[in-house]
Amino acid sequence: MSTEAELWAKVEEFFQINFDTEKHPQIDTMLFLIGVQELGSGQQKYTKDDKLNILHIAVCRLLEPFGYFKFTHYDKDGYPHFEEVETLPELKPNEQQLLIKKAIIHYFQEEELF
Repeated sequence: MSTEAELWAKVEEFFQINFDTEKHPQIDTMLFLIGVQELGSGQQKYTKDDKLNILHIAVCRLLEPFGYFKFTHYDKDGYPHFEEVETLPELKPNEQQLLIKKAIIHYFQEEELF
């Protein structure tokens, strides 16, 4: 059984190999790429609003297994929509980062990406 630190290193390596990111990619970069994957739109030019929506999709998808969001439907443009099931607790920035890291590791395991 791998430790969380070992799993996180695998996540970072995945982004480095598959998306030519730096050795320790920014969380926002990972969220954006996960959002694009969930949207299924591939590489293209995105507006600032599109980018924010893509980050929102990633956060909702990542926190869905933790009971915070529930997928409801796809709209006519193919964007997934989620409803908030439980309000996120107030977290300090480092606690937010830890939750997102755990959620990304869970996503990678669930999607069998490593």
